[in-house]
Amino acid sequence: MRAIGNILKWLVFTNVFIALCAVIMSWQAAFLFQLELPPALLPFIFFASLSSYSFHWYLSFDDISESPRIQWLRRNRNVHISLFIAGMAGAIYFGLPLLPWWPWLALSVVITFLYSAPKIPWQVFRTLRRIAYGKTIFLAMVWTYVTTVLPLVMSNATWTNGFTLLVISRFFLIYAICILFDYRDRDYDRRIGIRSLITWFNERQIALLFAFSIAVFFISTLALYFHALSVISIFLLIVPGILTAVSYPLATRNFSDYLYYAWLDGLMAVSSLLMWLLHLIKS
Repeated sequence: MRAIGNILKWLVFTNVFIALCAVIMSWQAAFLFQLELPPALLPFIFFASLSSYSFHWYLSFDDISESPRIQWLRRNRNVHISLFIAGMAGAIYFGLPLLPWWPWLALSVVITFLYSAPKIPWQVFRTLRRIAYGKTIFLAMVWTYVTTVLPLVMSNATWTNGFTLLVISRFFLIYAICILFDYRDRDYDRRIGIRSLITWFNERQIALLFAFSIAVFFISTLALYFHALSVISIFLLIVPGILTAVSYPLATRNFSDYLYYAWLDGLMAVSSLLMWLLHLIKS
């Protein structure tokens, strides 16, 4: 059990786990509509996600929390800088075959960088903290763009209403999960001057915002049934929404690193993983 715990810690704290989540979510976006992706796209997303998250966490050393992840970060900042460089190299290598889609890739790089920019210890970037009311929304947009819009666009398929519903469904699932992360981090965000709806809202307003996000997720996901998705696909897409909803009471009381960075982060990808396993079984 201890060995399993150490493996889980390594996967989560090095950001390999979250990068794998991004990959399988991107695969699912194309698989749902039977689309073919450029071979280099999934490796690019893995390495770009690894680089982005390593950069973000490298800049998080000033967090005064004594959580296991922050303690691990203080002892292993060199690991994050190494993974940032390795991820950057991999993203460049696999990004070269994707140059025909460079405007879409460039937008993903810019919006991903802007999320971490307020943590850069330069005044020009720290001023972003005072205007980041949409911090939670912005992170959900980044994840939705990278794991849903990019795969759909780069498949060269004609955009459909089904694509739009999947984008809405995924955005509001990720947004609901991001609300929980911002709820946990609201004291830290207030202390360093990062503003968001969650630092502004009271407990009741946060709960209503979360409930609204889950409701829109369910409606948009169920509507996908009318756009050629099977009942089993709809069911698998619904599963993480149910699990996220029932996790709200626990996640607003228990701020464990593993609850957040393994369970809640994993909920973004759980339907993708289940769909991939079912596809393997059928194959």
